[in-house]
Amino acid sequence: MDPLSAISEELAEIDGQIADVFRALSNGFQKVEKIKDSNRQSRQLEDLTDKMRDCKRLIKEFDKEVKNMERRIDPDTSRMLSEKKQSMIKELNSYVALKKQYATNLENKKVDLFDAPANEYGEQNVLLASGMTNQQLIDNGHQMMDEIDQAIDRAQKVVHETINVGTETAATLKAQTEQMSRIVNELDSIHFSIKKATKLVKEIGRQVATDRCIMGFLVLIVIGVIAIIIVKIVHPNNKDIRDIPGLAPPAMNRKLLWSPY
Repeated sequence: MDPLSAISEELAEIDGQIADVFRALSNGFQKVEKIKDSNRQSRQLEDLTDKMRDCKRLIKEFDKEVKNMERRIDPDTSRMLSEKKQSMIKELNSYVALKKQYATNLENKKVDLFDAPANEYGEQNVLLASGMTNQQLIDNGHQMMDEIDQAIDRAQKVVHETINVGTETAATLKAQTEQMSRIVNELDSIHFSIKKATKLVKEIGRQVATDRCIMGFLVLIVIGVIAIIIVKIVHPNNKDIRDIPGLAPPAMNRKLLWSPY
């Protein structure tokens, strides 16, 4: 029978949940070692970070329940519960340090999940396991859990900022793509208009050339007629030039064969 069950069913239930989380963390880190792809490894570490957050919450609930029972339990039981809680914190810190090590190896995290190095946690745990009083152990544990909570919140903030940057980048690329599409459509329209205008200019040029030929022929005819008129006037008796109607010289008076006079 679990000793905690004899003390409190709630404590025993919380302890069981924490043990389940620790098993999940152990199996999760074993999977991380087998994953070669950095993106998949990063996602696995994020899942483990969520589990560590749940573990931290459960340890706080465990500590709260112990505080509620301080007046009803004897000193030996209180010391046993404090040691139990410190053991939980120590195990959680070991996973925290392991998470930081994997995050450093990936070299794709902007901010480490935990600011304090692993050795610092180890030294603190050694002190916790030595001759500290119960209140010192409790205060130290609270401080460590608060630091873990802050580090996890910072990591979550970095993830959200990364997602926002990705969303903004995708929106910018979409807008630029639409703008390029509109520019291409406008260029096609301009090209079509230029071709149409070129064709129209060619047609007008051919029409003008035809009109010029006709005008040239008319000018030549007019010049020829004027030349004939001038020659006819200057040499009215020149028979080589055909008479032009209306410009022929007046006919001479013919004498009648018979005249009374």
